[in-house]
Amino acid sequence: MRKPALVIMAAGMGSRYGGLKQIDPVDPQGHMIIDFSIYDAIRAGFGKIIFVIKKENEALFRERIGDRVARSIDVAYAFQELENIPEGFSVPEGRVKPWGTGHAVLSCKGMIDGPFAVINADDYYGAEAFALIRDYLSSHEDDEKYRYAMVSYILRNTLTENGHVARGVCSVDDEGYLTGITERTKIIRRGDGAAYTEDDGSTWTDISPETPVSMNMWGFTLSLMDELEKRFRVFLENSLPSDPLKCEFFLPFAVNELLQEDKATIRVLNTGERWYGVTYKDDKQTVMDAIQKMKDEGKYPKDWY
Repeated sequence: MRKPALVIMAAGMGSRYGGLKQIDPVDPQGHMIIDFSIYDAIRAGFGKIIFVIKKENEALFRERIGDRVARSIDVAYAFQELENIPEGFSVPEGRVKPWGTGHAVLSCKGMIDGPFAVINADDYYGAEAFALIRDYLSSHEDDEKYRYAMVSYILRNTLTENGHVARGVCSVDDEGYLTGITERTKIIRRGDGAAYTEDDGSTWTDISPETPVSMNMWGFTLSLMDELEKRFRVFLENSLPSDPLKCEFFLPFAVNELLQEDKATIRVLNTGERWYGVTYKDDKQTVMDAIQKMKDEGKYPKDWY
């Protein structure tokens, strides 16, 4: 089977962080979080990188990331644009918000010809996670169902000390398959545990810090593209009338639909890796310290490509 591709979703601006955090260095050599993901992906055996970006950021991405990476692996660019919607629809007046992560992946249609993984640009996933997803994609194909996968993290390994985070809380059956994802948009660390709120902080509900959560690291076969295309049209038909400026077509929602329709299975690949990300400005030093520690331990070289 051909080497899988890696789709990196990098079109979103870091609104809470303040700026284009995807290209903010996290070590003295000028590497960004995205560099460590690419390094781990190359080591794991991925064959192509596809950056999903805004067209207006192409020159900057090529200069800061793409041209360097292209010396080690095939690189392509997909543009997530508001105008990239099915015939018969138009962008609502005043709409500036992107169409969501499902649309970001759909933007790669025609650029992928085999299995692929999807990650966020501004999350550190760890070498084990890339090896797990690559091994799965290289050994599974669709049969009577779509055979997809995701890497799950332990909630306590994904929290920040500096505010709330959004996580997809996973339900997993006894055989290790995903049965559903519940989006919790505000989860905080609380002592040795964690809690979430659904009413903007008026009340909090405890959640086990050992809960498996999704960090948007998915593995798919090519079949997902046709499914996203069909479901994006239905999403627009149903959502534009009620929420034209802010509705979003989220990748986990599409996956959940496929599960409920019994069209797909999602193998949950568990990792004990510690997630790192810069959700808030105060997170940056924590990430930099962690990266330096991993370099000191020999997990990453001082420099590459």
